[in-house]
Amino acid sequence: MKYAEIKALATNEIVARIQEEKATMTKLKFAHAVSSIENPTRIHNSRKIIARLSTELTQRQAQAKAASESNS
Repeated sequence: MKYAEIKALATNEIVARIQEEKATMTKLKFAHAVSSIENPTRIHNSRKIIARLSTELTQRQAQAKAASESNS
């Protein structure tokens, strides 16, 4: 998932995607622990996507906080 695609998502969609990716990563880690999965780089990619989504969510929360403080 590219950063431009993440910027286009709504905040609630980002939260939902983070939860989905975390569930996917957990399943992949479990499958890899039981037996070797076909493409172990999927775990790495999933972790990267979660990081990108979390970064965007944090930035949006910081912007919202700054905007609310400037209005006060």
